[in-house]
Amino acid sequence: MCPLCECTAAGLLLVFALSTCCYGNQLCVNQTGPVRSDRPAIDTIHLQNITGETWAVLPERPKPTDVPRGDACSMAPESRFDCARDRPLSRGECAQRGCCYDPQRRSAGPPWCFYPSLYPGYKMGPLTPTPRGEEASLTRATPSHLPRDIPSLLLEVSEETAGCFHLTLKDPSSQRYEVKLPPGVHQRKTADEDVLYSTEYQCDPFGFIIRRKSNGRVIMNTTVAPLLFADQYLQLSTALASPHVSGLGEHYTSLLLDLNWTSLTLWNRDMAPHADANLYGSHPFYIVQEQDGLAHGVFLLNSNAIEVVLQPTPALTWVAIGGILDLYVFLGPDPQSVIRQYLRVIGFPMMPPYWSLGFHLCRWGYTTTITTRRVAQRMRNATFPMDVQWNDLDYANKDRVFTFDPWRFGDLPEMVEEFHKSGMKYILILDPGISSTSPPGTYSPFDDGLKRDVFIKNATGHLLIGKVWPGPTAFPDFTNPETGRWWEDCIRDFHSMVPVDGLWIDMNEPASFVQGSLEGCPDGDLENPPYTPRVVGGKLNSGTLCMSARQKLSTHYNLHNMYGLTEACATHSALVKVRGKRPFVLSRSSFPGIGRFSAVWTGDVRSDWEQLRYSIPAVLRFGLFGVPLVGADVCGFGGNTNEELCVRWMQLGAFYPFMRNHNDKSNAPQEPYVFGQKAQAAMRSALNLRYSLLPFLYTLFHHAHISAATVARPLFMEFPSDDNCRAVDSQFLWGSSLLISPALERGAVELAAYLPSGTWYSLHDGQPFYSKGQYLLLPAPLDTINAHVREGHILPQQEPALTTTASRRNPFFLTVALSAGGWAHGDLFWDDGDTLNTFETGNYCYVIFTAGQAQVVSYPTKLNGALDGLVLGGLHVFGVPSPPLYVVANGEKVRDFTYRSDTKLLTVTDIALPMSEVFTVQWAL
Repeated sequence: MCPLCECTAAGLLLVFALSTCCYGNQLCVNQTGPVRSDRPAIDTIHLQNITGETWAVLPERPKPTDVPRGDACSMAPESRFDCARDRPLSRGECAQRGCCYDPQRRSAGPPWCFYPSLYPGYKMGPLTPTPRGEEASLTRATPSHLPRDIPSLLLEVSEETAGCFHLTLKDPSSQRYEVKLPPGVHQRKTADEDVLYSTEYQCDPFGFIIRRKSNGRVIMNTTVAPLLFADQYLQLSTALASPHVSGLGEHYTSLLLDLNWTSLTLWNRDMAPHADANLYGSHPFYIVQEQDGLAHGVFLLNSNAIEVVLQPTPALTWVAIGGILDLYVFLGPDPQSVIRQYLRVIGFPMMPPYWSLGFHLCRWGYTTTITTRRVAQRMRNATFPMDVQWNDLDYANKDRVFTFDPWRFGDLPEMVEEFHKSGMKYILILDPGISSTSPPGTYSPFDDGLKRDVFIKNATGHLLIGKVWPGPTAFPDFTNPETGRWWEDCIRDFHSMVPVDGLWIDMNEPASFVQGSLEGCPDGDLENPPYTPRVVGGKLNSGTLCMSARQKLSTHYNLHNMYGLTEACATHSALVKVRGKRPFVLSRSSFPGIGRFSAVWTGDVRSDWEQLRYSIPAVLRFGLFGVPLVGADVCGFGGNTNEELCVRWMQLGAFYPFMRNHNDKSNAPQEPYVFGQKAQAAMRSALNLRYSLLPFLYTLFHHAHISAATVARPLFMEFPSDDNCRAVDSQFLWGSSLLISPALERGAVELAAYLPSGTWYSLHDGQPFYSKGQYLLLPAPLDTINAHVREGHILPQQEPALTTTASRRNPFFLTVALSAGGWAHGDLFWDDGDTLNTFETGNYCYVIFTAGQAQVVSYPTKLNGALDGLVLGGLHVFGVPSPPLYVVANGEKVRDFTYRSDTKLLTVTDIALPMSEVFTVQWAL
């Protein structure tokens, strides 16, 4: 059973492998050491302004009915926090809330009705020790303007590691839904480890300030606006240390978010990517680039609908319409450390099967096994590498999952076996909706599901019926442990007939073609909460289930955003038990932690140049969210592509961590073989380049799996002190060493690419580029994608083939990019590519490569037999200063080597050095 489902039985929903976070020292302004647990309550405290430079003593708090005057309303427009988020207010209504009123020329921008400074709120009592940290009570003397305001709150903080502050605010008198992190493996702060932050509390009205200890910079300052906490409205605002903010997916945006009064809604929705819309996933995490290469991140662990408002102060406001405020602040201090700290909370990503890094081909519209076979055969005939053939819902009998059409796909099992014999894999789609209209006894997934009580119920306790592709459908409740067992049984029964290698779980926001259910939804606060964030369709149940629907753990109102995560966990677990091999799952819907179980793709992108361009920040954001195995539909899903666009998309897609060409059934075909010969040659070249780099890519995934390193990496992650890298999202890195600069404009023959300071070598010919941290104009012919290797790094590669089954048997070669001092390093992780938990059980090989003093040496530090029989067939050494007199491999002179004086490239071929043994290749200058 999926561990996530096992946790739900005990009232825990998210099962993650690693730690919860921590809390550091609480410091008041007039204190220099930790605040002891026996300290008295503080009635007044100095308040820091947003920049952290000056302090002022708090004046007496106004009463809510007081009309604020004078300095209380004199703040700059960009620093105003909205007091009328729920509805437009007149001047009189604004005054009744005790807020300031200042009409603006435009409706968009600064709020007209805004909070004065020191708006009345909660008052903090004394901190007292607890087993995990400290706690305090918050009370408010007068209610806010919100319905069902909660007058008393419990503040809890804990201290476990040096780089993470953890704070929760909840109602102590009433149990509210919480996304629970279970106990497990976690890091604990050692006694001699100094925390990276200090905290300061303003007691009345309550707020807190988090500073970076090393430089005193304010990371968060929640005293800028009041804390609000009602039954269906939770609000917390903070000043930001910098305007350079990324994250808060899933949205169609640049990598850096626009802080000019931008509103982002986190509410999973079946919605093709476009601007100003809530899309398939919800990730309430952001990372802020500070100055001097420092960074921090913030995660709000809440699965309810969330609105995040960004403003140019710079500042941010969280609004959640349920649950609790469960906040983690990660102090880094560098961007890579921030992501690692975040993933210690939500879980490190899975290790994918090696074959899943190959090329995948799919289309909605491969209507028969004859058509599907022909596609795969034409790819082979045209010598395009491809590992996985897919089918969309065309395969299913009457669109019902766990069936296949007896006429059009009657020989589906035989077709899958044929693919396996040719070294390929096969994946098909699996929607969560289960048809509910088949005659009793004819469709076991529904019949058995009814008996085992696995489906989501409506508010009256009856089966909730929505509508998806097969018509009326029931929806499995994956928070019910029995559902995980039923799902496994369904997958096992189907797999016994059709031995699929992975599953594609689509429509799992969950999506429905009717609003709520076929019978509608009851009127009430769950369907119509006092405040609804800006969602597509205007209502929470638009395009999905009723919010009042009942699941094992809670209502769908609380669990909606986690539906895809819980299905991915159940599917991952089922495939492990059914196949006994490393599972592959691809999910459309996502929530923090899904990278432990599944890959993700960016949904129904259009075939146009803008969507090609925006696919890069989309992929990079998922890397920040702990989902490294991600990609966009190559050549686009919606609309007709064209030859140039598809060539450029294949070139870019060759560097998506997950590469799949997928197309809608109404569109022109876009398989690589349908285009002209020049276009085919360019696409083939891109695929062969990807396949040659798979050992390097696989090693990057190993590091992601064991240490939360990013795979497709924004430049700012690797060069945080380079201000020019802050906003770059038209280029990206693989790991720390390979820079990809794709052509993204129609008709491009050259492009301006930013190369951070240092020497970068063209991956294609070793041409060096000596950059001072500057943009360079690079040629970009249609047959080439620009990729550059960073000095000081070694890339393990392998001769490509039509499948990874074949390529994994081919000779390796190394691309060595020497630094100015003549050194470089790299590594290779290698196993059988399919067995479960090879790293955890020590069933793998690991080789370190070093270069220096005119030689390359390998050091196998761990061997298990997986490299036996595999050899190093050659090297490309970039940056060799002069022609070598000779080359020696393991003490024997090499005949086949060449040197290019124009690019300083040494190429060594026709060697056969065992990869499982130490080897040395030297050149004499």
